[in-house]
Amino acid sequence: MTVTLYGIKNCDTIKKARKWLEQAGVDYRFVDHRADGLDPEQLAHWLELLGWEQLLNKRGTTYRALSDADKAALGPESAAALLQAHPAMIKRPLLDLDGELHLGFKPEHYARLFNQ
Repeated sequence: MTVTLYGIKNCDTIKKARKWLEQAGVDYRFVDHRADGLDPEQLAHWLELLGWEQLLNKRGTTYRALSDADKAALGPESAAALLQAHPAMIKRPLLDLDGELHLGFKPEHYARLFNQ
């Protein structure tokens, strides 16, 4: 089983997810969007599987700082460019479990995923 967790190390939800995985004894790799960068092909794959509406974090400060006109003009291409330029705008955590993607963290969901 290949497990990769994507996010930003200072995010509280990432910290909770990492703690849960460690306590459950799950061997995983962590990729920090901000520190490690974001592969455009990988982002395109995520957008294809999840859609930009699901992947875009509208609760964060970067999104809230966008003008109303920029928010209204968001679409597949503009969202992809925005996420590439500001990876912190990707909802997190993004868990890749053998190629199956899961957004967000809820202990009960992770427990089901890992048969805990």
